[in-house]
Amino acid sequence: MSEGRESTILVVDDNPQNIKILSTILKSEYRVKAARTGEEALKLVFSDDPPDLVLLDIVMPGMDGYDVCRRIKDDAATRDIPLIFVSALRDDEDETKGLELGANDYITKPFSPPIVKSRVRTHLRLKHVQESLEEQNRVLVDNVRAFAQIGLALSGEKNLNRLLESIVDEARALCHADAGTLYIMDDDGKHLRFEILQNETMGTRLGGTSGQPVDLPKVPLYMDGEPNKANVSSYAALTGKTVNIEDVYEAEGFDFTGPRNYDHATGYRSRSMLVIPLRNHEDDIIGVLQLLNAQDPASGTVVPFSSDFEDLVASLASQAAVALTNTELIHDLRALFYSFIKSIAMAIDEKSPYTGGHIDRVVELTMMIAEAINQAENGPFRDVRFTDDEIEELRLSAWMHDVGKIVTPEYVVDKSTKLEHIVDLIQLIEMRFHCIGQSAENRFLKQKVELLEGDRADEALLAQLEADMTSERQAIRDDLAFLKDVNSSGAFMTDDKVERVRSIASRIYRAGAIEHPYLTEHEVENLCIRKGTLTDKERLIIENHARMTTEILKQLPFPKSLARVPEFAGSHHEKLDGSGYPQGLTDKDLPLQSRIIALSDIFEALTAGDRPYRKPMKLSQAIKILGFMKKDRHIDPDVFDLFLGQSLFLKYAEQELNPEQIDPVEQTGTA
Repeated sequence: MSEGRESTILVVDDNPQNIKILSTILKSEYRVKAARTGEEALKLVFSDDPPDLVLLDIVMPGMDGYDVCRRIKDDAATRDIPLIFVSALRDDEDETKGLELGANDYITKPFSPPIVKSRVRTHLRLKHVQESLEEQNRVLVDNVRAFAQIGLALSGEKNLNRLLESIVDEARALCHADAGTLYIMDDDGKHLRFEILQNETMGTRLGGTSGQPVDLPKVPLYMDGEPNKANVSSYAALTGKTVNIEDVYEAEGFDFTGPRNYDHATGYRSRSMLVIPLRNHEDDIIGVLQLLNAQDPASGTVVPFSSDFEDLVASLASQAAVALTNTELIHDLRALFYSFIKSIAMAIDEKSPYTGGHIDRVVELTMMIAEAINQAENGPFRDVRFTDDEIEELRLSAWMHDVGKIVTPEYVVDKSTKLEHIVDLIQLIEMRFHCIGQSAENRFLKQKVELLEGDRADEALLAQLEADMTSERQAIRDDLAFLKDVNSSGAFMTDDKVERVRSIASRIYRAGAIEHPYLTEHEVENLCIRKGTLTDKERLIIENHARMTTEILKQLPFPKSLARVPEFAGSHHEKLDGSGYPQGLTDKDLPLQSRIIALSDIFEALTAGDRPYRKPMKLSQAIKILGFMKKDRHIDPDVFDLFLGQSLFLKYAEQELNPEQIDPVEQTGTA
């Protein structure tokens, strides 16, 4: 029978007409099954006769296609079944979501018979080719060569979870074991904890990269103060001896109640077992490897572990222990390094009560954009793929982008009004204007007394005096209100406002015999700031943090994989047109990583709810400003288009912004 006729296709759609169309297209080459609900589809997928490929609609009553896909891909027994979404949904976001859940392909309605046949045929062939290659590989690779490859793989693996899995995977493959468990010595040195648990027959893979921890109690090495030698794993850990058992049901000296209970509950039959301690380079026991049910490669029947396998696995365990120790050391050093970096970032954020969480949010946005770039299948980023090391380099750069603020004075960072300097000097102006007003009141009262005591008093003069006093009192109040508004308002300072500030400052009042201006030169300089709250000098102090970021980070001996962190972190205020700082770089000099951090930094600042100098912006306003910055070549247009087109701004907003900030955004003009 041909490859196609041996294959079963499951069509899942709540529309009978769609099922009929797809069945008509495929039935001449494949056996076709149909399901009209997600629940019905899962029953067929998890049956004794599962399909070879699933064509799955997305929008269905009850359980939708995404849920069905998630269930299929989460189960070890079915995750390798090719799954193709068939839907009328055409948005990139819908397609991306399906692919992220594990779907292999995406076909849009209405159907094109040639395309449907081609996609189905391609994915079935890929599945068959993959299975065939795996089988050939298992047959061709002998134990000695496998052992050499295993040693290289273990020594080169730096990811702890992958290494833990590899130890069990490779040991099982080496001696054809059906199941395996890896225990690691607990930090207290008194227990073994489960790290990896695998059983091929039962379709079980727990721990490691599976995302499912081994939820089993730790194995105590001591019971009531005595060595626990009844448990075979603790025995190996305590004595450092290898244990090879032909049949656990017939073995003496160990308590195998656990395996027996497992067998009774699942129908499994535990038989042959090989238990080997893991020793590191200092000859310390750091864990135990337990293999179960060696299988004859030809017949698949369970056989005892041979002495040859015992020696091979013992050698493997030795290499695994050294590799594990090295990886844990690297992992611990990396964790320490990142904890140190995060502590610095937290200290910088906490330096100002107005920017707490800024760095966290910039990192979040940066990673969101980087992941979207890695998933781009078309557009300017279709050929851009950040490696794992590059992602970590970018993440660290985002964490450290404001490290230069450690030398920035708090009063500049926290300057929420134009006159704030440790304290807000508007309070001094209020006191001064109160004194000026009181002095004016006293002067008018003195004049009034003189009129009343003299022979010049008449109703007209007194009325004029009262009117003048009322007018001057109101003028003082108006000027003070104006100055307070100028000090705290985020509005742009027009020429008229600047002129009024200078006019007020030119007036003189007396304190005793000494004359003073209404406003000092320092107050005038700050009140006349056109935009924001910083003077030109203070803005230079703030901008200096970018230069200091580069200088500080250059002092750190970053490894090769992180060598460009100072460059990426220190150039997040540069602009494509060369008007940025600190170096005035242009688009020819700015790497993509710096452009990503720059947009993240700006968007976070625009939408943050903790800035003292303005209210948090709504999404539409923030995106509009970014649009202007794109037009002015201040930010990267492609990064902005991706940020807008993939609705990354909305994803971030739903997680971080207040609901009242989230308003409709016009998504036009994207590439």
